[in-house]
Amino acid sequence: MDYTIIGKIISTHGIKGEVKVYPMTDNLDRFDYLKTAYIGDKKIKVELEKVKYHKNLAILKFKEFNDINEIIPFKDSFIYVDEEGKIILPENHFFIYDLLASQVFDTKSNLIGTIVDVLQGASNDIYVIKDIERDKEYLIPAVKQFVVDVNPVDKKIVIDPIEGMIE
Repeated sequence: MDYTIIGKIISTHGIKGEVKVYPMTDNLDRFDYLKTAYIGDKKIKVELEKVKYHKNLAILKFKEFNDINEIIPFKDSFIYVDEEGKIILPENHFFIYDLLASQVFDTKSNLIGTIVDVLQGASNDIYVIKDIERDKEYLIPAVKQFVVDVNPVDKKIVIDPIEGMIE
């Protein structure tokens, strides 16, 4: 079965088994429609009981956990959905986890580096590209002006940087 990461449990919230979740989606409201999810490496199936939001984090309560001590082992675990819970993205939109570890090339097929993070900005995302050989990081705005092609299946991205962007 295919699973999609939608968030990461970053801490507990209160003593009744609630968790703070860093969303790995640009649509925070997607948790409002979530009924079933899977947590941790073992993909333990859970049912969502309650959702609220605070400071761009989702605070989730699962029916299976009613005490802080039951949920603590899942701190730093990912929350997944199966194919049924997955949302369909519009054209030229990608899940962050699909972009991570992608190799980035310029239009002349020179390897720039690997995407290690995606920063979500107010107007657009920014790809954090790590060049291990030169021990440098580059920040590339994820806009059509610079991003020529994104192939999440092959983990390959082609960019057309302006002068000074990659040095």
